[in-house]
Amino acid sequence: MELTGKLALITGSTAGIGRETAALMAASGATVVVTGRHQERGEQTVKEITANGGAARFVAADLSDLDSLRHLAEEVGAVDILVNNAAIFPGAPTVDQDLESFEATLSANIRAPFFLTAALAPAMLARGTGAIVNVSTMAARIGMPGLAVYSASKAALESLTRTWAAEFSPAGIRVNAVAPGPTRTDTVLSVMGEQGADQIGATTLLGRVAAPREIAEVITFLASDRAAYITGAVIAADAGRTAA
Repeated sequence: MELTGKLALITGSTAGIGRETAALMAASGATVVVTGRHQERGEQTVKEITANGGAARFVAADLSDLDSLRHLAEEVGAVDILVNNAAIFPGAPTVDQDLESFEATLSANIRAPFFLTAALAPAMLARGTGAIVNVSTMAARIGMPGLAVYSASKAALESLTRTWAAEFSPAGIRVNAVAPGPTRTDTVLSVMGEQGADQIGATTLLGRVAAPREIAEVITFLASDRAAYITGAVIAADAGRTAA
């Protein structure tokens, strides 16, 4: 199994893309740290992974709280793989955007991955190996009404991906991002509904919404040695939507 011996931390891994990524990496041999705010969902995720023969544990963390973030980094220790997946997905026209959700989005989608990466990268640099995968969105590249703050936060994450690649890759740490298209997760459905998600899926070249597992496959590939010559890249996993 290609990830045997690797320790992987996937943020926001109690549901959706993060949960599928945790399960897939565990099935590929990694020891997985599941993290999120919901204890019950985290424990259930770990239970399902271990029932399938994988190795996993849950560490509760609220990444919008820097003390909680630092505790997570200390609890996990030296990781081989970091997936910055946790994010919030607010939707509002610019003229209706409130300050509270604006600041919460930047805190979850930019500040959290920045400081978590800053906390965990030194151990990777010391060992001269590691992989960081950031989860972005196709909305970072195309204009979508009502997603101004979310798309801006993810565009910033893509910029960090390139900067971190320039900073870390000479020492052996690869940094990449995946930009999914519409994906059938609970978060997306809660904001857009089934019909709204399907309408956006219909605008892609493949004409459909992605399953979370399809995005998890791309993340796992970038974390593996199969992607040994890829760094600083943003991989579109959007059924061709940004190519159209």
